[in-house]
Amino acid sequence: MKFVENIQQVAELNPDYLGFIFYDTSKRNFEGIIPELSTNIKKTGVFVNELPEILVSIVEEYQLDAIQLHGDESVDYIKTVREQLAFSRSSRIEENKGRKKVKKPKSYDNLEIIKVFGIKDEFNFEVLQPYLEVVDYFLFDTKGEQRGGNGIHFNWSVLKKYPYDKLFFLSGGIGPNDENKIKEILNLDLPIYALDVNSMFEIEPGLKNTQKLQSFKKIIEI
Repeated sequence: MKFVENIQQVAELNPDYLGFIFYDTSKRNFEGIIPELSTNIKKTGVFVNELPEILVSIVEEYQLDAIQLHGDESVDYIKTVREQLAFSRSSRIEENKGRKKVKKPKSYDNLEIIKVFGIKDEFNFEVLQPYLEVVDYFLFDTKGEQRGGNGIHFNWSVLKKYPYDKLFFLSGGIGPNDENKIKEILNLDLPIYALDVNSMFEIEPGLKNTQKLQSFKKIIEI
């Protein structure tokens, strides 16, 4: 998401997550104000190999509920982010001691971390093993020239070999006409937690077509 009015329009459809890209080279890079949203919608920051201290500052500035890591972030990187979030919160609690009517700093203990992996025609799922204990979800996207938003599918049949119980987001060029493909993969009894849609529902980068999203949502909920 990128534009305030469009954010509000999409929010009226009650999605579970709304994504905001914090990546300077992206044509969807977010630099603005996030309007007040329902507490049922998780504000999600999308990052690519960002410095941990900058990521943490953005999480705090926008009071994010989740982060999606689209780069080459390691297990140690994710541990560092969690540690810095915990330290930041404890520091603010200390600063607020003795002050009256100060809002309690937000806890990031429940901040969701989603690690993205690109897939094309094959994938070695063993690389996920070290991440199982440090992330909340995986997200499988199409491996392409860009870090997401390529608008094309990867070979979803690869996911039949997914060996873990860890829930994951399915992404990668999902569009309004993919009803049958989606229903087919949902019938495979894979631990698919959510569908991540983006470029195929855009009027322009960052501007979503709410009518297409609404129609798609109705189809998926059937």
